Amino acid sequence: MDHEYAEPLDVAALARTALMSSAHFSRRFRETYGETPYSYLMTRRIERATALLRRGDMSVTEACFAVGCTSLGSFSAKFTKIMGESPSAYRARDHRELELVPGCQVMVQTRPRKSPRRSSSFGEASATGAD
Repeated sequence: MDHEYAEPLDVAALARTALMSSAHFSRRFRETYGETPYSYLMTRRIERATALLRRGDMSVTEACFAVGCTSLGSFSAKFTKIMGESPSAYRARDHRELELVPGCQVMVQTRPRKSPRRSSSFGEASATGAD
């Protein structure tokens, strides 16, 4: 999914590749990564879209389709939820401060952050014992 984020991937195809049923694949994926396969894919797509929008030579619509999204409305809503601002606002912002930073650091600094939904992705008991 990290390399083929722009392709129309679905859980059934991913599960077939992993030689699992769709339900088992989804459960194992969520246990391992702490989010659903769709959420993970969309986060990767938004991450790639931020890089395209920072360049400034691509419209929001072009970035949306370039990363594999087919609905501008859904893309904009997910982008806003993950990044905290609309894709248009992100594109319009001054990103010159990142020009002097090595690309690997830009990727780390601009990576979408999500608050964890669970205390552990491997099913251990939480420190508070509230699970």
